[in-house]
Amino acid sequence: MRWAEAFIAVDWGTTNRRAYRIDESGECAAEFEDDRGILSLAKAEIPAEVEAIRARLGDLPLLLAGMIGSRNGWVEAPYAPCPASIDDLAARLIRVDDRTAIVPGLSVVEHGRADVMRGEEVQMFGAHVAELIPATCLVCHPGTHNKWIRLDDGRITSFRTVMTGELFNLLRGRGALAELIGGDVSPGEAFRAGVKRGSEDITLTAELFTVRAQVLLDQLAHGDAASFTSGLLIGTDIRLGLGMAGAAELIVMGRPELTGLYAAALAEAGRVAREVDGEAAFLAGATAIAKKIR
Repeated sequence: MRWAEAFIAVDWGTTNRRAYRIDESGECAAEFEDDRGILSLAKAEIPAEVEAIRARLGDLPLLLAGMIGSRNGWVEAPYAPCPASIDDLAARLIRVDDRTAIVPGLSVVEHGRADVMRGEEVQMFGAHVAELIPATCLVCHPGTHNKWIRLDDGRITSFRTVMTGELFNLLRGRGALAELIGGDVSPGEAFRAGVKRGSEDITLTAELFTVRAQVLLDQLAHGDAASFTSGLLIGTDIRLGLGMAGAAELIVMGRPELTGLYAAALAEAGRVAREVDGEAAFLAGATAIAKKIR
């Protein structure tokens, strides 16, 4: 069977994984999501997990993307350097066996800094192939580690990673703000106020402490602290992204609950951003890569 006739695509992350059976039309015929990310598995357990995926979705070729190809995953798939195209990804697939392949991530080294990604590249190229985004644009991909990704003529040329989601989760988990910011985040007035402040030339570590002070001095409602803090962090995040954007179209791609926050933050900063569903982009990218496998 040729891969593109039917195969399973897995976006296998650090804490979660999402698996899809894709038919010959590129449509998802079945799927599941669970918390069996690489942090929950010993390397010796992964082959059995791979077979369990096939047992659940079908005895089909398997295309794995994300952290499963990292040094801490199953089999390392070395990073492809930027600039890179979807053909570069396909050429660097790591074949575990005839029916199992791992997608490499991307790396960039420029201006004295280094950066890496795994998983987002499949969504980026998929969105381009499916004409969900133009060939040249700047894509914001929010998550635990938000990415600002530059696409030029269909190639990823540069990107920056910001640890916004991870920092917010750490602040929620312990420390001086934990008891204040456990509530829900919504893109309302408090969130927009945080974005506005974060977008300014601030020292973030100092501004974070003011959240506590504002609540203590009745300048900020306890129930608004989570939204304000999220806005503050995202505001500093988009300040970096807007510096990369220039006149390029801005896209926010990923899960709707996160893309909505970033789109609202960018609107507060005066830029319109179009939202794209990350799952649809991943399916399109995995299908495009599978068609190149021989």
